[in-house]
Amino acid sequence: IGEDVDIKFVLQENLWPVKMDPSQLDQILANLAVNARDAMADGGKFTIETVNCHLSEEECKERKGFLPGDYLLLSVSDTGCGMSEETVSHIFEPFFTTKEEGKGTGLGLATVYGAVRQNKGFIHVYSELGEGTTFRLYIPRYVGEETGETKVKQTHKTAGGCETILVVEDAEMLRNLAERMLKRLGYNVLTASTPNEAIAICESPRTKIDMLLTDVVMPVMNGKELQERITQLIPEIKVLFMSGYTADAISHRGVLAEGINFIEKPFGMHDLGTKIRAIIDEGK
Repeated sequence: IGEDVDIKFVLQENLWPVKMDPSQLDQILANLAVNARDAMADGGKFTIETVNCHLSEEECKERKGFLPGDYLLLSVSDTGCGMSEETVSHIFEPFFTTKEEGKGTGLGLATVYGAVRQNKGFIHVYSELGEGTTFRLYIPRYVGEETGETKVKQTHKTAGGCETILVVEDAEMLRNLAERMLKRLGYNVLTASTPNEAIAICESPRTKIDMLLTDVVMPVMNGKELQERITQLIPEIKVLFMSGYTADAISHRGVLAEGINFIEKPFGMHDLGTKIRAIIDEGK
């Protein structure tokens, strides 16, 4: 993929096994690597991450076609030019390509999609123009010939609270989803679609806000810059960053430092509730 692209592997130990043709995995990674290279004309970072992952019924309701169960999550990220929502909606269609004539067949991502679906897996894509792209591939955990099904965990009650949380997210659907989850957990919720709107809310002396839940990549001002502005107004506020990019991809963009409070989108109510409760209770 070229000498000007830095390749990084972030691989969890003790991964669950999956049952698939190794040549298919080679093909998937090769196609994603080629696309990433083409998106990084001036070089960049290409990251491959693996982690065990459980999808709950609640999370799957928000992801069309997804089924609950245990999965190996393979994430592939680049720091390239990114894609618009319109482009993302077409990328898995055969012969669809944004490349110049003669430089792409439009079959690479269609092949990736076909291989993942053939193995009863799912794909989620997150991308923003100028910010890069993350592909998340969910491959079912292999649990033996007897059942051949993904192993579903028992659901546990998620700890909630009564604090006030300000959600800052420019995508309306995701903002509404986070608001619904937090309200179901008992929290008071304020929402803002832009950083400036969030700052205006925090400037009101009558507003008590315990936590800021903010997207990282936003127009005009990123999440880190917003945090700096809001902590000047409310020094004691707790902060949780969220993004469709992985934590490693975000830290290497220089937007967030490693070790910061962070949750990847899309997230489920249990993961969000657990993370928020731990942050708010820290130091109590």
